[in-house]
Amino acid sequence: MAALPGTIGRRRIYLMRHGHVDYFAPSVRAAGSTDHVPLTALGREQALASGAGLSHVRFDRALCSGLPRTQQTAEIVIGENTDAGHLKLEVDAGFVEIKGGRILEPVKSREELSARMAFEFDRAAEPGARMLGGDAFAEVQERAVGSMKRLLAEAGWHTALVVAHEGTNRLLLSWMTGAGLRAVQAFEQDLACINVLDFDMVPRVDGAVGTEIQRRFIKAVNLTPYNYTKHGMNMTALEAIFARS
Repeated sequence: MAALPGTIGRRRIYLMRHGHVDYFAPSVRAAGSTDHVPLTALGREQALASGAGLSHVRFDRALCSGLPRTQQTAEIVIGENTDAGHLKLEVDAGFVEIKGGRILEPVKSREELSARMAFEFDRAAEPGARMLGGDAFAEVQERAVGSMKRLLAEAGWHTALVVAHEGTNRLLLSWMTGAGLRAVQAFEQDLACINVLDFDMVPRVDGAVGTEIQRRFIKAVNLTPYNYTKHGMNMTALEAIFARS
């Protein structure tokens, strides 16, 4: 079983959020969907900073959700790495962002939309809760956790990069704590941030071939190499993504 040096059966995932995007760009409005929104110049700068911060880490695997903003972020991070010749960026749609439904009441400003979305995360643990009437929090958490578990069950690696989204990451971090959906609102995920997640893997207790998670723990959360101390970053992640440039 591949394991982090000095450990027995421990694996590490560097879980990132993509860099800055503009959900209100003319091209996004014309498309009527945020699925294909690209990184902005600021987003590329943020990804470069995170890539520089991770440049010394030898990744065995690199994955993204497949949406352009995560793919571009991952490609920039890999491009900054000093030992990435063996890497081929993989796509796992299980890490795709939670999606909201159609907002029936008119939204008058970016600030109002940000506030509504923040409130949705606050109520994620309520039975049947959905993001603005769209995806169910519990279903998306199950989907993302399933992708994480499948990755961890695969042999031959001990360090992986996964680039996903704010909502997906918050759901994964809440699961990491053992709190289900109750901790979702407590986690901030700033743009191009890095989380460090460790997993102790052991042979399956049922005797079948393969491994399973014995212990999971968070080594670091929401690191932003472009501003480690968060000085001046006074907005929440949702407020920042909807703020006018």
